[in-house]
Amino acid sequence: MAFDGFSVLAVVPARGGSKGIHRKNLCRVAGRTLIAHAASVIAALPELAAAVLSSDDAEIIAEAERCGLPAPFVRPAELSDDTSSSVDMWRHAWLAAETHYATTFDISILLEPTSPMRTPDDVRRTLDAVIRGGRAAAATVSPTPAHHAPQKTLTVDGSGTLGYFDPANRTARRQDIPPYFHRNGLCYAVRRATLVERGSILDEDCAAVVVERPVVNIDEPFDLDLAEFLFAREQRTARP
Repeated sequence: MAFDGFSVLAVVPARGGSKGIHRKNLCRVAGRTLIAHAASVIAALPELAAAVLSSDDAEIIAEAERCGLPAPFVRPAELSDDTSSSVDMWRHAWLAAETHYATTFDISILLEPTSPMRTPDDVRRTLDAVIRGGRAAAATVSPTPAHHAPQKTLTVDGSGTLGYFDPANRTARRQDIPPYFHRNGLCYAVRRATLVERGSILDEDCAAVVVERPVVNIDEPFDLDLAEFLFAREQRTARP
């Protein structure tokens, strides 16, 4: 299969270790594991040429295979700790997938299980930004609330005293703060030369794919509760 004539590889990164939530990638939201959520989006995208899981964990690999997500290799230990870079992990998965499938992929997407609220349309929009937009890369982002903007950010020194991150903006009004955005982890897309050859993701001609609806990137236990709430709200809204 091809997306507008380009072969696209989906990579799902899911190492076994996690500091914020034990066995995070196997946690359930709305009755399914985070791995299952990622696999279901991939299954809804027949345009993708192939997909692989990148994991060092036997239980996660088994869950991925149960969900129909191929796991043809085990991620090396040196790419599975807290200090490993996303670029190195993704490059390894890309090249290992090319070896496994005996082909070369033009573009790859990264679908982090910790962002379970993605939709197939989020992925298609991100791929469109790269392919039809002629960009080197693209990433989904969400608007940052004004009260989390740099102009409203405070610091706390060693004595516990508050200060301004940017003293020049100590009187900034909410309506005067320009738009800011943050990564939400729904989808990243890169061309082969961008990542495999130059080791770049966000720092080279990367298009922003803005997602306006509420989503959650799971890092702490509260995020699991928030995701459950958002999924339940979606179901209530979808009912006739």
